[in-house]
Amino acid sequence: MADTDRSAGAVRAGEAPQRAGLVLIALIVVAGVANLNLSVANVALPSIGRAFDSSQTSLDLIAVGYSLGLAASVLYLGALGDRYGRKLMLLLGMGLSVPACLLAAYAPSDTVLFAARLLGGFSAGLAYPTTLALITALWSGPGRTKSIALWSAIGGGIAALGPLVAGALLQNFWWGSVFLITLPLVAVALLLAWFLVPSGVNETSDPVDNLGGVLSVVLVGSLILSINFAPVPNKGVLAVGLAVIALAALIGFALRQRAAANPLYDLHVARRRVFWVAACAGVIVFGSLMGAAFVSQQYLQNVLGYSTLEAGAAFLPAVILMVLVAPRSAQLVETRGARFTLLCGYVSLLLAFGWMLAFWQEGSPYWQIGLAYAFIGVGVGLAGTPASHSLTGSVPVRRAGMASGTADLQRDLGGAILQSVFGALLTAGYASAFAATLASTPDAENISGDMRNVLTKSFSSAADAAQQYPQYAGQITAAAKRSFLDGADWAYTAGIIAILAGAVLVFFLFPRKEEEQRLLADYHSEDNG
Repeated sequence: MADTDRSAGAVRAGEAPQRAGLVLIALIVVAGVANLNLSVANVALPSIGRAFDSSQTSLDLIAVGYSLGLAASVLYLGALGDRYGRKLMLLLGMGLSVPACLLAAYAPSDTVLFAARLLGGFSAGLAYPTTLALITALWSGPGRTKSIALWSAIGGGIAALGPLVAGALLQNFWWGSVFLITLPLVAVALLLAWFLVPSGVNETSDPVDNLGGVLSVVLVGSLILSINFAPVPNKGVLAVGLAVIALAALIGFALRQRAAANPLYDLHVARRRVFWVAACAGVIVFGSLMGAAFVSQQYLQNVLGYSTLEAGAAFLPAVILMVLVAPRSAQLVETRGARFTLLCGYVSLLLAFGWMLAFWQEGSPYWQIGLAYAFIGVGVGLAGTPASHSLTGSVPVRRAGMASGTADLQRDLGGAILQSVFGALLTAGYASAFAATLASTPDAENISGDMRNVLTKSFSSAADAAQQYPQYAGQITAAAKRSFLDGADWAYTAGIIAILAGAVLVFFLFPRKEEEQRLLADYHSEDNG
């Protein structure tokens, strides 16, 4: 193993705090590009649906496309960064994000838009895991905890601000304008990364497990697509086929990692209790944030009639509290341990989804909306830092790419899975409720099959039908709102189940503070011979 450690020692020793601060700013800005691109599509979904007459499944895929590209590629590209240079991956990722944003902004169809979102996720896969890997390599001890807290808080805040900025643009410009938001930030990120980010920090000369990397891409991609196609009529065979491919890729990936001399994903490290429990906990935490944003932005516009700007601004309580709470969660991790901090975050997330299920109805006042968002902000602010901190602290620095890749998977795979699950349930619940409404209509036999398909396709399709048949507009709109609420309730219930499962996992399997510190010390001793 040939590792280098140029530039890292000064930051860890505190000899160049100003330089360290500038490097951290550069890494946060780079991560901000990925975070902002991740969230801007949600507020534009109703506008995109109207522009392309998209089905709910197409909107689900557009929403999840960026997470899918990032989650599928993040492990492989993180390993390539460890081997060929993390700074190089930062610059490549920022450069590729430019054509991805332009293609999304001017996409001629929703299919092309999905492909552009997928490409954007891949560009983020080049850059985003590298930011946390460099933080892991450049800082240690409490300094690392604080840096991760700032990285998590500001990154989450930028992502949460995406709907607000996108909503403001949609007031005056076309739907594609939201995908151009990050271009000025990309220019800043490229300059900061070029001049400030050090090269050769704890990188390795070991060969990359390319076969394992390809299998990881196939595994994540086929799994997420399978979930999205599961509720679509006449797509059952495709969904099952994708699920079979995902299972085969999982088996092949596990066998490859056991046999490879230098595995992409060190299963010995992944079996460490602090590592895998934190990974699973983070999947649910960040998935809850992204899933809630995905459903709620459509709810605010479709059911409550919010403008795009109002819908984006409604998310501000989550943004503010996430940024305020995350740095304090770092102090809580140091004093009470990651387990306690994670559980506090889970309690807040459970309150958020329970509140949405109970009180988010047609005509709900804003205070009921804002309170749920506040619970989400507190929950993610508390739980995000310990989830990432425990991952990075339980692996050797030479495996920083694996740790950061897993930390990214917490957010991106969690977001992709829960967005896909929420989207599938929203689609199925909406279609089922509207079909039941049509069946109970006195003149149901007079409604053609084509019209039934239009009305059950998505809320935007039903809204278009209401405009075409003004004599039935009130009935169609009312039925579409009720049906959307039914589908959303299915999604909120799934969120509650996922959060409860994560809380049980953390409560029983994540070590308390003293045991966690002992385990981390044992891991460090083992990794250093």
